[in-house]
Parts: sequence; structure tokens; C-alpha cells
Amino acid sequence: MLARMEHRGACGCETNTGDGAGILIQVPHEFFVDECLKLGIKLPPYGQYGVGLVFFPQDEKLREECRDILNRNIEKLGMQLLGYRKVPTYNGEIGESALRVEPIMEHVFVKRPDLITNLDEFERKLYVLRNYTTRLVRESVALPNINDAFYIATLSYKTIVYKGQFTTSQV
Repeated sequence: MLARMEHRGACGCETNTGDGAGILIQVPHEFFVDECLKLGIKLPPYGQYGVGLVFFPQDEKLREECRDILNRNIEKLGMQLLGYRKVPTYNGEIGESALRVEPIMEHVFVKRPDLITNLDEFERKLYVLRNYTTRLVRESVALPNINDAFYIATLSYKTIVYKGQFTTSQV
């Protein structure tokens, strides 16, 4: 289906660099439980945590600065950080220009506060966390193009987005 949408997206001069494509799927809870156990992270049942796909800067110092802001905001909004998981990627088919700006991609896992029992309320809380963190990073991190270097692509208890600077056929 996505390949039929090629006409909707822009492509770079390189045939293997696009302006971005991705897919939205339901959170693969069982998969994340297994993968997180390998990292020493014990996930609670489905609906009791949110997961985000975070694009961090390549620069380690800036990445840690962004991560610290996200971690503080998780706590400030009454949630608990469960941990991070590096997203496995394969960049062998993307163009040179996409490789130059490829972010460090990580999943962040956030526990739902015990006081929140309504899942819609939890989803709103995750939305606030995503936008609040993005704003604070843009205001705080000393990097001219931080908008390109830090991005929370998704943060939800029910869906997750996988995306990159691909063409539709590369997804």
C-alpha cells in the first residue's frame, strides 16, 4: 500500500533518499516485553505504560542533554521512566545525505501514574509530555538546528510510529 503512495512524497537527488516515510502500528506489547527483559526492564501490562520513538542528536553531549530534559519532564508530570531501548536500524539502503543526518533512535518506556485509571487521560498526559519536552529542548539546547536533531516521533500507550528519511518502497 505504501509503495502506491510514492507520488505523494518528495525524493532527494539520490534515488535512495526520501523526505520521510513510515508506518503506524499498534504497540507490539509481547515483543516489547521480551525485548525489554533482555535489557533488565520489566514492563507492566498493556495500557499501564507508554512507549515513544525518540530521535536524538548524534552528538553524545547534546543527546544526554536532551535525554535529561525528557527524564526530568517524565518525573515532573508524575510518571516514571522505565527505561530506554536502542532501536535496531539498517541504514545500508539509504542515501548519503540521509546517512549524514541519521539520528540516534531509541524507544522510551514510561509507566502510567497509579492515580490515572482512564486510558484517554493517560494518552493526553503522554501528548503533553511529548510537546512540553520538545518545547523545552528547543529552548534549552544550544544547537542551531536542534529542531532537526531532536524529535519525539510518537509517544502513546496504544500506537507507535516507525519512520525515517526513506522513500516509500524502503519502509
